[in-house]
Amino acid sequence: MTEVETPPDVVEPINEIETRRKRLVTQSLDLSFNELLDMKNAGELNINPAYQRLFQWSEGAQSRLIESLLLEMPVPPIYVVEEDEGRYTLIDGLQRISSYLHLRGALEAKHLDPPVVLGHKLQLVDCDIVKSLNGLTWDDLGTALQIRLKRSFIRVEVVRQGSDSRFKYYMFKRLNTGGELLSDQQLRNCTIRLLDPTFNDFIIELSKSEDFGTCMEPLTEERRNAAYDQELVLRFFAFKNSREKFRHDVKDFLTEYMEAVSEPDEERRTAFDYNAQRAEFMKTFQILSQTLGERAFSYANRQRTDLTRSFSVYHFEAFTIGIQSGLSAIDPQDANVIGRLRDILRQIKFESDFIRITTGGGKNSPGPLNDRIGFVQRRIEENI
Repeated sequence: MTEVETPPDVVEPINEIETRRKRLVTQSLDLSFNELLDMKNAGELNINPAYQRLFQWSEGAQSRLIESLLLEMPVPPIYVVEEDEGRYTLIDGLQRISSYLHLRGALEAKHLDPPVVLGHKLQLVDCDIVKSLNGLTWDDLGTALQIRLKRSFIRVEVVRQGSDSRFKYYMFKRLNTGGELLSDQQLRNCTIRLLDPTFNDFIIELSKSEDFGTCMEPLTEERRNAAYDQELVLRFFAFKNSREKFRHDVKDFLTEYMEAVSEPDEERRTAFDYNAQRAEFMKTFQILSQTLGERAFSYANRQRTDLTRSFSVYHFEAFTIGIQSGLSAIDPQDANVIGRLRDILRQIKFESDFIRITTGGGKNSPGPLNDRIGFVQRRIEENI
């Protein structure tokens, strides 16, 4: 019998696949929804708060899942990663688990409209197979149906603790990429923390700082719920520290920078001095809060007589990064310096050339970015 040799050009991919596959250890379990509820209540199953905000299923979609469980219809698996002491962190299956939690009154989702608080139990609606379920809550179902739901099983795919952090990250990223309800920053918050949560938590912490909050006043509640304020913190550090690597796609640039700072391998990680970076962030927004306040990133009105209550990401980039070269020379406690800087920054917003380079489309590329940052930088260096 003739032995078939593997072509040389596929030997290397085969070897690499085998090497990498061995670094991913998985296990399949069948757990009841009631076990998952008990694990969540006991702190053995973690639904990260940033991830929980992505729960968006309508009450009808939640109800139809419950209907499916009662009818013993197949339900897609959920995915978890194993953490210390055997605890699990959910990486996919949020909508399904949260729907069951809502039915049992164990869900808190204040971002929904109306908000869901602990103790509130889902009232079934829009069930289209067993229509007599509509209008019922958990308490109305009776013992037999309650037991059936408690004992409903779902396949749980576990990424074991010994697996490489990057595999956990890429698994979540690929499972969730394309979900229409996830904003870019929400997806980063959930995925990149699987590499190392330090930078992720740092960004969230700074997004809650007082002076930053003042400057972010014009942001809508919808944008805040999509974690856009957190993305702006990331954007600040990415452009401040790594602008030379920006080519054309802001989304990919921000993701790659966050990945690089969160790299679990210390030798490959992009250096980031948290104390120094925090100090520069806080000083930057202290200055902007004292000079322009909630109009820090707003446009001039059409008459160029005042500033509107608006938010422009082009102004955000221009002013937060443009101020960096003069940051050390600006004393936030010096009223004369702050007063002079206030006049300079306001005047910039009324200048025709600045308006031209910060309005219209097609400006998310290195050239226009450097133009608007450079404009602010030159004005500050000339006058401070």
